[in-house]
Amino acid sequence: MWTNPQFWLVFLGVAILMEPWSMWVHSKLWHGPLWWGHKSHHEPRAGSLELNDVFAAVHAPLAIFLIIYGFEGGPSEFHEMVVATGFGMTLFGVAYFLVHDGFIHGRLPLGFLGRYSYFRRVRNAHNAHHLKEDVPPYGLFLGPQEVRRYQRQRALEKRRQRAVSSASRA
Repeated sequence: MWTNPQFWLVFLGVAILMEPWSMWVHSKLWHGPLWWGHKSHHEPRAGSLELNDVFAAVHAPLAIFLIIYGFEGGPSEFHEMVVATGFGMTLFGVAYFLVHDGFIHGRLPLGFLGRYSYFRRVRNAHNAHHLKEDVPPYGLFLGPQEVRRYQRQRALEKRRQRAVSSASRA
């Protein structure tokens, strides 16, 4: 398993693909029908836990199941890929927890990450999302790119509106 290049491709691929998945879940579910629980994350926290923390544990049981199922299933390529999927989900979850909860929200002593411009941009993008709940970024690690894309779209829309209004006045 550990020497199989496909294992590592699936492991890293799943870890990377978890970011777009989390962006979709955050924008469509947490800021949609599950807002009742997620809004606690956008309000000042009283204590160390918030209702939103329940959502963080949604994927963990699935990842644990995949890892156990893969290991218990016997030696096969399929079971190795199942384990790799569970480990990829776990890697993303740990990275997300460390950066989001630990660094950005200060629940862990990870302030040293602020020395790196990328992590400062991630924090700034996340904080911008907290100021305006209905706008990007909904992702974490791609948050700075989401903000830039959103700003470009807004600027384009404004230019179009100005062009339409100036054409209608003519």
